[in-house]
Amino acid sequence: MKKTVLFVFNGDPMCFIHVLLNALDMSAKGCQTGIVVEGSATSLIPELAKKDNPLMGLWKKVKEEGLVEGVCRACSKKMGTLEEARAQNLTLLDDMNGHPGMAGYLNRGYEIITF
Repeated sequence: MKKTVLFVFNGDPMCFIHVLLNALDMSAKGCQTGIVVEGSATSLIPELAKKDNPLMGLWKKVKEEGLVEGVCRACSKKMGTLEEARAQNLTLLDDMNGHPGMAGYLNRGYEIITF
């Protein structure tokens, strides 16, 4: 089984939608897929939960399907979204000096794609 993790650093919603769509598509086609929210993308966390946000439905679906690996602890703290990440029960990733490391994914056979 192909294993892919999508690291999204870009906080632009037009980029983020492609991460969500690709994760759902890859998962539906049998790939083991995960999303790691990093960098300025952590600023989107509160917005994604709002009912009037056009990405809310996709965000809810990737969370329900268990595709969100987690959120960078350091970046969400810096962007002021750490508490919202906790409120959404998102895993805080911090194995590389407070940030999610890629090495662990590589060691587990994942291909890494960055956005």
